[in-house]
Amino acid sequence: MTRLAGVSKALAGTEGIHLAIATIPPGCASSPHYHVNCESAIYVVSGKGRFLTGMHLEETLEIEQGDFIYVPPDSVHQPVNDSLSEPMELIVARNAPVEIVVEFDPATGKPVE
Repeated sequence: MTRLAGVSKALAGTEGIHLAIATIPPGCASSPHYHVNCESAIYVVSGKGRFLTGMHLEETLEIEQGDFIYVPPDSVHQPVNDSLSEPMELIVARNAPVEIVVEFDPATGKPVE
């Protein structure tokens, strides 16, 4: 997954917001992770896939173009692009100028060290 920040502390000197575009290539997914310091609001610009949540990624939300997703702080999640030919594009807004991401292993239910 690639992220391109448009508004952030580094780019604009923000103190309470971060805005970016994330692109997930066909057939790919982000790593399971959570953010310790912020909430996230996500808008699906294009593509179709799944948004997995829960300590073991046991909850599945089908997502597609036009959907909005709310992610609370410390919520383990993983967006998945199910298309084998089209990228998935997401607009991601966070209520912190810099995100703190923790990679997570759903098999063990613990952060990756």
